[in-house]
Amino acid sequence: MTLQVYLDNSATTPLLPEVAEAMKPYWSEKYGNPSSPHSLGVECERALTNCRMYLAQLLGVNHQELIFTSSGTEANNLAILGFAYNQRKPGHIITTSIEHLSVLNVMNHLSEQHQWQISYLPVNKQGLIDLKQLEAEIRPDTCLISIGLVNNEIGTIQDLASIGQIVKKYNQQQQQIVLHVDAVQAFGHIPLDIKKNNIHLLTVSGHKIFGPKGSGLLYCDHKVRLQPLFFGGGQENGLRSGTENLPAIIGFTKACQLAMEEYNSRLSQLKLWYNQLLEHLTEIPDHFINSPTNGSPHIINIGFIGIKSEILVHFLEAKGIYVSMGAACSGRRQSISHVLQAIGLTPEQAGASIRISLSPFHTRDEIEYAGKIINETVNEIRSIYQ
Repeated sequence: MTLQVYLDNSATTPLLPEVAEAMKPYWSEKYGNPSSPHSLGVECERALTNCRMYLAQLLGVNHQELIFTSSGTEANNLAILGFAYNQRKPGHIITTSIEHLSVLNVMNHLSEQHQWQISYLPVNKQGLIDLKQLEAEIRPDTCLISIGLVNNEIGTIQDLASIGQIVKKYNQQQQQIVLHVDAVQAFGHIPLDIKKNNIHLLTVSGHKIFGPKGSGLLYCDHKVRLQPLFFGGGQENGLRSGTENLPAIIGFTKACQLAMEEYNSRLSQLKLWYNQLLEHLTEIPDHFINSPTNGSPHIINIGFIGIKSEILVHFLEAKGIYVSMGAACSGRRQSISHVLQAIGLTPEQAGASIRISLSPFHTRDEIEYAGKIINETVNEIRSIYQ
């Protein structure tokens, strides 16, 4: 029997049944507008407030510091553009060369259209920034540092504690640097402490944690002022106008709840599947691993010499194994990954690399099958094309 094994969980995750069940009443029964004064509206407003209060407790922040968005991309845009547009004049931002496109393209926009100065920190072969170089890049006009905590293509985990301490040190000298953390791939996979790590802006996405698409969250410290990106009825503390997508927010909150309640068991399963699958993959001749040794356990980026990733992805798809060539948020444009280039891969190596992203809900049979099929398929392609 042919199994179907979905190994593209960094692109999106399936909706958990518990999440779908929590959302269900808000599609057809509890459909009021949270801004309406009648009982249907008040009931929905109460549900919205309960979600915000619960998530604030979960994250250890004030509920008024949370803004519901439609995605991690929107949350990143609101965090960075909202901050930049609220400044009296263009300043200096530090980010890295391996950020998600929802950060990099915003930086390009600020640089090209609004005269902001952007410094892009390089990374080493493990995808890590040099903390000394980060500190060396700080200038008197540096006002924002934007860091992806877990890289979406190779799984690198940046040293957030040290980055937060650097920001704290300069802020104690009246520098006033805001730290933005893109936690879309981190939430539910590694511990997060917003206050301890001196984070001022943090973004999360629902569909990466078995929640619904169309849901995201921005944490914004009460001391940080943002300019809204669009205007209307003033929902979400005036920062995100438009009627709230309550079914998505309910689902997002439920997904967050489950992610935290099941954190230890999920992490244990991810590590187990990661090690078992990696053992199979490293048996394949002429492979090279792009993920760091101490990265997030849900991402394996690996390449096979002489095998074009696009061919391998489609061969595997025909056999029920779903992997990717990298980030899924750039439409269907095929180009060499900027992340793989940044860690020093040649175009040929980058073009031979695939990303496998795991779920804690796999079965042993799925992992064994996937390892076996990937091994067989690499050998099959080599026999055809070599």
